[in-house]
Amino acid sequence: MSSQNLSAWLRGDECQACQVALKGLLEKVYQPIVIKELLILQGGPKQVARLGSSSTSGGRAGLRSAPGWLRRLCGQLLSERLMQPHGVQAVVRAVLEGGTGGESDWRKCDAVARILVACPQQSTSADAYFRLICPQVLDLLHFKDNLTAQQFQRVATRAALTLVHERPTFTQQYLLAPLLAPLQRCCTACSESSNGQVVVEEAELTRCLEDTYKIWVVGNSPSPALLAALEEVLPVIFTLFCFTKQNVSHLRDLCQEILLWFLGKSEASAALLALRQLSGLQATKSDVAEGFCFTPGSDGGARLSCRDGCSDEDDELYEKLSGEHRRLECLMHLLAELKDSDLPGDFFLDLLKELTSWATAGEEEVKDEEEADVSSMTLLEVEQQMLSHAERQGQRLALLQVLAVMVESLQHSQLLRKTTQVVDFMATLLERACVGLDTVLEPHVGNPVESQTLSMGMGLVATILSTPQVSSEDYALMSKLLPPLDSLSQLHPDGVIQELAANLRAVIATRGAYRPENLAAPAASCSRNPKTSTNGSTMQINEVKESRTPVRTSSPHPASSAGAKNSNHNPESPTKPLSDWLLEACDPNVPTRAFALRTLTQMVQLKDPETVQAKEKVLMLFLENLEHEDSFVYLSAIQGLAALADSYPDRILDRLLRDFQHGPSLPSSNKERSLETRLKMGEVLMRASRAMGELAPHLGQPLVGVFLQGTRDPDAVVRASCLSNLGELCQKLDYALGPLTQELSSCLTALIKTEREAEVRRAAVHVIALLLRGLSDKTTEVLGDVLLGLYRALKWVIRSDPDEVAVTHAQLALEELDDVMRRFLFPEQKLEKKIRVVS
Repeated sequence: MSSQNLSAWLRGDECQACQVALKGLLEKVYQPIVIKELLILQGGPKQVARLGSSSTSGGRAGLRSAPGWLRRLCGQLLSERLMQPHGVQAVVRAVLEGGTGGESDWRKCDAVARILVACPQQSTSADAYFRLICPQVLDLLHFKDNLTAQQFQRVATRAALTLVHERPTFTQQYLLAPLLAPLQRCCTACSESSNGQVVVEEAELTRCLEDTYKIWVVGNSPSPALLAALEEVLPVIFTLFCFTKQNVSHLRDLCQEILLWFLGKSEASAALLALRQLSGLQATKSDVAEGFCFTPGSDGGARLSCRDGCSDEDDELYEKLSGEHRRLECLMHLLAELKDSDLPGDFFLDLLKELTSWATAGEEEVKDEEEADVSSMTLLEVEQQMLSHAERQGQRLALLQVLAVMVESLQHSQLLRKTTQVVDFMATLLERACVGLDTVLEPHVGNPVESQTLSMGMGLVATILSTPQVSSEDYALMSKLLPPLDSLSQLHPDGVIQELAANLRAVIATRGAYRPENLAAPAASCSRNPKTSTNGSTMQINEVKESRTPVRTSSPHPASSAGAKNSNHNPESPTKPLSDWLLEACDPNVPTRAFALRTLTQMVQLKDPETVQAKEKVLMLFLENLEHEDSFVYLSAIQGLAALADSYPDRILDRLLRDFQHGPSLPSSNKERSLETRLKMGEVLMRASRAMGELAPHLGQPLVGVFLQGTRDPDAVVRASCLSNLGELCQKLDYALGPLTQELSSCLTALIKTEREAEVRRAAVHVIALLLRGLSDKTTEVLGDVLLGLYRALKWVIRSDPDEVAVTHAQLALEELDDVMRRFLFPEQKLEKKIRVVS
């Protein structure tokens, strides 16, 4: 062998030995250190400054750029480190160890995520690489150490989002599908294969939801792939959310945030489709499998188990109906959380449009059923027709139920946030009102509730058009109302609605150039019909006009009694004299009566001379209306009586106290409803007590005696009302309470220890809390003799009372007492400078 061949053979042997030694060294050394050094060798100071720690790059700033062969070799070794088991974790630790969690760490996380997404050349295929890498990326989400977990989750989230954007096929197969597998199994579970065991364990389901929250909500990158993957399991998450609303579970917030993220980030069409599926209006295959349900876990989570069958059909039906109602309540809770979104209003309008289409289709179905010849059908065809009819009716009932729950649960400001939504709502309402108009031949035929609803809606449009801020864009939006208004003005059987529709159509068509003098008068007169039961729109219109036009107490042009009834709907008409307001306060129409009572209250507060002279008549009128069944009326009467008691306490309070003690004294009073009237009178006295101010020590003595006597009333509701009023009054008596402290303390202590009704005990404890709060620093002076007894009574409540609310009131009262005694024993030290003049 020649010397050249021998030297070449020795060099090859040395190279192979070095490779073996290097491989063994790289496998034995801590992998993050190996990766960090390889990064330094591969890129020099620039690469380390971009990926490594600042201390390492600073210490080796003198390195030159590495040659190409060294960079390639280091790249191969780095790829081998990455593709080993736990290689992703080693790379992340190499780059992030020693980080502080600041802005530089965020950049490092993005850099590591880009490294993980890039498929190395040493990999046999991209499929094999991502099959190995994606599970390790998911493992980064499961660390428990706070700092490490936060940094690793950043890398995992950024890597997952980058993978979804650049490699959607591999990501769906190896990342998203394994992540969402527990939720998918909830949809595909089979009762035969489960054998009554748990299908999805609690820990598995909890980890799945936590990972979903980190990737979707925290990552907050609503790509189509992520939205599509989440949409498949969204019904399962919603079902789990409904389950957590029944129990105490740490999964509730996770489910809610995921659902809100999807509804807020999806396109409007996808979000509306999801809402229809979650509300049960549209069937979905991705809900929890039939025969399975979520059950509570031992650690506050949930697990999927086989459902126990109900032997009783009634119990099964009740469980089904209650479950559907619970799902709607949970859906309304989610929609209520979307405060700055148009989605609730769009969903509401979408359902209304479907309701209109159902109404149109309903008439066609009735005609088809009437024309169908049942005798020529087979039994199978008849059965199929009946089943399809029952199915359609069930869908309509479900739609009506969702609409009813939305109107009941959500505020109108959330359902109709924008002018476009209001106009769309009115367009749907008018179109539904136009359905079947050509079939109604006789006047006043139809549902009075529908007529009232229509008049209310048209009154709303009239109110909008009456404002001076209507823009050309608003008129352009309202142009879609012209066809249905034209149909209503010609075909509707009610002449009042015809007139209002014609007026509205003229105003919208002329862009406000033509405007009747009193645009909303037809709607108001329609609502004034005492035979109908809905008067809400008239009240709203009256309130709007009342807020724009101040009430005047005198008028140079007194109106007639007949014209007075219409002038309260016209803010430009002169204010009527007192006699007309007294007549309207007896009107059978609820809005008219309530508006007159409010006007009389304002006249009492302004001390109108005519009202002062007739205060006895006004008092009798308020007392009569106090017994009215409608809340608009009796609340207005309560406000008026409180104003009278505030303005003329010497005369009015005696009468109110007698009626509160012995019941209503009017000849026309309903003795069967005496208790209800007494409670309303108690509300009047409480408002009067609040308004006394500094006169409370002078005027409050008779009230205290009456309220103390009322604590012995046979009815528990009256006893609680007296205690509530007593607490409000005692806050303002200050030193005038001194002679009554013994009697007051004995009464409260006896009620706390002997009263059977929990509401009365709560009220008694609350009186003590209000008493201490009102006296504040004067407590030790006024209640010095009874303070110990009250303290012992409160401690007795905490130890022995079974009612949690009473215990809470007692704890609040003890906190008030603690603050008072601290200020008494440890007064605030004030630095004062005194100047003395020595003579």
